[in-house]
Amino acid sequence: MAAEIHSRPQSSRPVLLSKIEGHQDAVTAALLIPKEDGVITASEDRTIRVWLKRDSGQYWPSIYHTMASPCSTMAYHHDSRRIFVGQDNGAVMEFHVSEDFNKMNFIKTYPAHQNRVSAIIFSLAAEWVISTGHDKCVSWMCTRSGSMLGRHFFTSWASCLQYDFDTQYAFVGDFSGQITLLKLEQNTCSVITTLKGHEGSIACLWWDPIQRLLFSGASDNSIIMWDIGGRKGRTLLLQGHHDRVQSLCYLQLTRQLVSCSSDGGIAVWNMDVSREEAPQWLESDSCQKCEQPFFWNIKQMWDTKTLGLRQHHCRKCGQAVCGKCSSKRSSYPVMGFEFQVRVCDSCYDSIKEEDRTSLATFHEGKHNISHMSMDTARGLMVTCGTDRVVKIWDMTPVVGCSLATGFSPH
Repeated sequence: MAAEIHSRPQSSRPVLLSKIEGHQDAVTAALLIPKEDGVITASEDRTIRVWLKRDSGQYWPSIYHTMASPCSTMAYHHDSRRIFVGQDNGAVMEFHVSEDFNKMNFIKTYPAHQNRVSAIIFSLAAEWVISTGHDKCVSWMCTRSGSMLGRHFFTSWASCLQYDFDTQYAFVGDFSGQITLLKLEQNTCSVITTLKGHEGSIACLWWDPIQRLLFSGASDNSIIMWDIGGRKGRTLLLQGHHDRVQSLCYLQLTRQLVSCSSDGGIAVWNMDVSREEAPQWLESDSCQKCEQPFFWNIKQMWDTKTLGLRQHHCRKCGQAVCGKCSSKRSSYPVMGFEFQVRVCDSCYDSIKEEDRTSLATFHEGKHNISHMSMDTARGLMVTCGTDRVVKIWDMTPVVGCSLATGFSPH
């Protein structure tokens, strides 16, 4: 069952509307049903449930279905009312939900993977179910015949997936920190490019087909925006989370990015501003400010009879500097650094007070978030996590009311 939170304070914070409890293990996916007061959840407790809001204001399960294996991920296609559930055993199962969301019929099982399924996307136009798994592959299967169409293998676990429906490009993030762009064909695929920038495993991806922007979140607590459409290799770094970034959603109308991390952090980033790319870190054998040798520069240490110093990097200019020449810390939001980072003394002096004005807002979800999804048409967000709790939020105080114009993600 679920408790409804009645107070709706006027504030610039997400408003908790409802809290759904009842799962016996971590909730791996929660999706809002468009145009309905309903939520679909999948859990490690091997159940998939459809929760509908009753007249009392509480959410009660109208469908409770037990699976053979823990549920690891889920996709829902509202127009056809088809649910695809990925499982720990590698199978993807398809169901059809009745119009009143009180009955769910099993359609078929897809033997998509040999290990845990990490992400699923359904393409109605192609009649494909595309999925990634911990068997280090992406697969796409025909939903008419149930047969395997193609597979592509990676060197590490495939962890997340996005898909461009017009071009049939798939973006796959993996545990090595790499993102692979693939062009999927009926029975084959080709690697277009690989994107490398994260220092940890990729946890989530979001593709905006309008502006052709790809956002990635990773276990290095950072987000990178990849300007795929610009074709200039432009990337923007966003650092504001203190734990693994688990979910992303870009709001195209308001040019805002919503991100959630596993420590419960919810961030809303203003992407409608001119941002700067973080510099590449420069390499040097001595400090590029005071010219003192670093500790591996034995020749200069011998010649100058000085001890070698540890190398650091200024986050603003990228220069290799010693600790003495980079003793100050500053935030620099225009470059994506929302909390204080190491900068060299000259860069610190060049940063004005207005340059430190935050370009994001940070909020506390107060539970361990493993997955988030949004109904942008209504400004609603649902979060779920390892604490077995599902929370429904009103995000309009944070992201603005222009969402009501009806843009909804694919």
